[in-house]
Amino acid sequence: MTAGIVPPFLLDRLASLDDPRLAHAARAARATLALPRPAHPASARLRLSVDAGALVAETAPAPDRIVSDAQNTERLPGRRVRSEDDGPTGDTAVDKAYDGLGSTFDFFWDAFSRDAIDGAGGSLLATVHYGSDYDNAFWNGERMVFGDGDGEVFTGFTRSLSVIAHELGHGVTEASGGLEYEGQSGALNESLSDVFGALAEQHRAGQRADQATWLIGAGIFTDAVQGSALRSMKAPGTAYDDDVLGRDPQPGHMRDYVDARDDNGGVHINSGIPNHAFYLAATAIGGFAWERAGLIWYRTLTGGSLSTTADFAAFAAATVATATAEYGGQSKEVAAVRAAWTGVGVDESDRS
Repeated sequence: MTAGIVPPFLLDRLASLDDPRLAHAARAARATLALPRPAHPASARLRLSVDAGALVAETAPAPDRIVSDAQNTERLPGRRVRSEDDGPTGDTAVDKAYDGLGSTFDFFWDAFSRDAIDGAGGSLLATVHYGSDYDNAFWNGERMVFGDGDGEVFTGFTRSLSVIAHELGHGVTEASGGLEYEGQSGALNESLSDVFGALAEQHRAGQRADQATWLIGAGIFTDAVQGSALRSMKAPGTAYDDDVLGRDPQPGHMRDYVDARDDNGGVHINSGIPNHAFYLAATAIGGFAWERAGLIWYRTLTGGSLSTTADFAAFAAATVATATAEYGGQSKEVAAVRAAWTGVGVDESDRS
């Protein structure tokens, strides 16, 4: 089972605070760490357009969203509160989750012709208001689950589309054969979810690679935190620098790789290296990042040849092979992908 969007080292730091001003946040972090993470029909939509004066009707897959409310308990799925085609409820968490699921669906369909997370039109399920002051969001193998945050450090986790798409991205990775959630394969698992999270935000905003912030989790910190997001793909290690949370520990190059025992071998820390490789490839290729760089990463994941224990070098070699198959060995896309991995110190020839 994958971890939540907030790395355990951040929650550990909050849980150990002995500052009366942040006593509530410390209690919330301890409670979050203590809670276990408990372990589909297709639909279609009609699109109308005009071609040479004629009305053209096309059908395309449509999301089947179901949002439930745990009512601040740890019981899943909770009470169903909004389903597909229902109007807004007035509950910000419910409505943002609903909209975010739709934006993520649209991204995967428009970019990769993927019909829902399972690729077969399965329902998109989410539960909001999980736990009391729960400081995380996670994918449990079936649904997205969102906490409300403690209000002192973290706000509600439905505020960020990159969080929603990140966690649903874990579902795409699972459905594609998976990457073991340990060490470098686990960091790749996290990185792929960050890639999908960033691309979903860019797709919704219509941003080119050079226009995007490349931040993951922007908007989930309160104003009291000195930081812009949980992670930065553009500049790993710069997302936050706060008296309480400390400094973002992500490296962006193999020379700074962290050998960690915690966090399944540092999966949330070392994911900064493949994250930065994707940023370098996407900005070098240019245009909309989901169209070429994103397609290369997506087809590498879903092509069926990637080992579940792939390390960075193996994944780098696989992305080069995918780019070569898609665009030709002498293409700028292949050159950009090779240069990106070299730029973060990963040698694609040293594959496992």
